[in-house]
Order: sequence, then C-alpha cells, then structure tokens
Amino acid sequence: MPKKYVVTCLINFIIAAIIGVVLRYTFIGTISFNYRFLTHAHSHIAMLGWVYLMLFVLIVNYFVPEKKSIYNKLFWLTQFSLVGMLLSFPFQGYAALSITFSTLHIFCSYYFVYLIWRQHKTNSIVTQKLLKAALLFMLLSTAGVWCLGPAVSMQGQASAFYQIAIQFFLHFQFNGWFLIAVIALFFHVLGIKDSKQFRLFYTLLIISTVLTLALPIYWFAPHIVLFWINGLGVCVQLLMVIVFLRLIKSHQLLLLKNNKKLTIYMYVFAIFCLILKIGAQLLSLIPELSEVVYQHRNLVIGFIHLLMLGVITGFLFGFILHNKWVAFNGLLNFGIYTFVFGFILTEVFLIIQGGMFYFKIGAIPNYYLFLFVSSILLPLGIGSVIINILRRKN
Repeated sequence: MPKKYVVTCLINFIIAAIIGVVLRYTFIGTISFNYRFLTHAHSHIAMLGWVYLMLFVLIVNYFVPEKKSIYNKLFWLTQFSLVGMLLSFPFQGYAALSITFSTLHIFCSYYFVYLIWRQHKTNSIVTQKLLKAALLFMLLSTAGVWCLGPAVSMQGQASAFYQIAIQFFLHFQFNGWFLIAVIALFFHVLGIKDSKQFRLFYTLLIISTVLTLALPIYWFAPHIVLFWINGLGVCVQLLMVIVFLRLIKSHQLLLLKNNKKLTIYMYVFAIFCLILKIGAQLLSLIPELSEVVYQHRNLVIGFIHLLMLGVITGFLFGFILHNKWVAFNGLLNFGIYTFVFGFILTEVFLIIQGGMFYFKIGAIPNYYLFLFVSSILLPLGIGSVIINILRRKN
C-alpha cells in the first residue's frame, strides 16, 4: 500500500504520544483539559489509530493481492472516525459525540473482518489460522463494549459488571487481536510451515489467551477459582513462548540473511519484550501480588506499555523496516533508538516507582519530572521516523 497509509498511522501514533506527554505534565504543572478525558483520547488513538490501522495496512499488504478500492475507502472512513474521537474525547469524555465515532469505528472493523475473511489469500495454513484467530478475537472483544450501556443503566460505572466489561474488551484486544495478528505477520515473514510444533503452539496460544482473562475478572469479582484458572493460563502461556522460540529458531538464518541489522534488532527487541511480558504475568501466581497489583497504577501502566509499545509496536516497527518503507540512514537510526530508549526509561521509572509504592518505601525524587522528560523521547523518535518516510523517494 502507498506510504501515505503508513504515515497516517504514524501521525496517529505521534498524536497519542504527545497526549501521553501532556498527561505526564499534569503531575508537574496545570493544564485546562480534564485528565480523564485526555486519557480516553490517548488510549483510543494509540490502540485504534496506531495499532489497529497499522495492522489494517499490513494485513491488506500481505494477504490481499488485488487491492480493491473498498480498502482505500474503508481506511479513510476509519480514519475519519478516529479524527472524530480525537476532537470529542478531550472535551467531553464518553458522551454522545465520542460514542458515535467509537461506534462507527466498531462497524468499520466488522466490515474489515468480513472483507479479509472472504478475500485474503495465503498458501500457508499457519498464517491463515493465526489471522482468522486474531480477527475472531477482535470480534469477541467488542462484546465487552456492547455490555457497557446495560452495565451503566443496571448497576452504574462503579459496578463490577462495568469494570469487567472494560477488561474483557481490553484483554481480547491486546492479547487476542493485536498480539496474535503481529505473530501471524511475523510467521508470514519467516515462512513458518505447518507442523506438529506449530499446532502445539497454536493450541497453547488460544488456550492461554482465554484462560488469562480470569485475572482481570478476579480483580473485580475475587474468587479462588478465577485465581487458579489464571494460574493455569499463565503456565500454558509459558509453554507457548518456549514453543514459539523453538519455532523461530530454525528460521533465524533467513531473518539474518534478508534484513538490515536495524530490522533484526527491532524483531529481537519485540521478542525480548514478549518474554518480559510473560515473565511479569508469572508474578500473578503470587496470591498477594495478584490481588493488589491493580491498585498500583504505575505497575498497570508499565505492563500495558510493555505490551503496547514493547511487543506490538516493536513488531510493527520491524514490519515497516522489513518492507523498506523507510530510508536506512542516520535519521532512521536516531528515530528508532530514541523511541526505544524513551520506552526503556519510562518503563524503568514506572516499575521502580510502582515497586516502591507497593513496599511503602516512598517516591523517587523528582519522579514525575523524570517521567515527563523521558516521555518526550517517544514522540521525538516517532516524528523522526515520519520525516524519514516522507523524505524517502518512492
């Protein structure tokens, strides 16, 4: 697909990152916007404007050989819904206008699933199974959104029903649709073939994705059964990542041979973050920790960013580099390394401070200032990548 689609996705990403910087600034200064409203704008543009639309571009690029005009129209209609969210969420939060644009995005995503399900073409059983699983999880996740209205009318926004509906949506978006989609694309790039090992990986992936939903439900409806279901899911997930590493090990020479070093570094970075993410989930096997971790916002944000910016964005940047939609030069190196360094710094501050809050040690001196300054590196890195793509000749 033309580079304008990739640039549009990256512009959404830098807008979300800038809003993130503003959110960090609220702890050291004052702004005229409502913090919660800005948080809604930040999360929606990051998830739907960056990850969703970038996956849209990559899936069409890899799996739809005949680029029909309907995809172009659907892309820009989806982008229109995102602009509507960007112009409404910061001023009113969840209200009639923002909900309208959010609903439009959901219907666009349904139509995208319909088109890809019918028109995708691949000779690989591996990518076909993973792609269909990702799309199904995307559809499943929206059930949580449709439950929000009844939850508010029946029990209110403070109810467990409402919170569980949100967690249902987020879990299957991040761990189902987003994560499985990038794995499908990665396996397509590597040319992974169908085998007993892959079928084992696929089974473990699906089972662990479903079972680990038990932890966010446990936060709002604590029951020992949910704790043990999540524990089983985490163990299955650990086995899954071991099989995953074995699967890609046999294809590492192909990866090294056909890609620039920076591309390989991004793939390795994403895989390393995936291992860290599963390692963090292993900590939920500690009963005391699993019960209180949700109460420490720093740890929750750190985990979400590990998955969103480390794993998923790491893979997405890898695909952008792999497809050579960029010019490999000093500006690109600066952009990628600045983004990664900013991500690492913010993660370190979030996790250390979250741990200090957990153990009641106190706060890091000038913590919010350091976090704000570190966050500036993220849009700086993204902006450099955008400029690189715009300067590159077709």
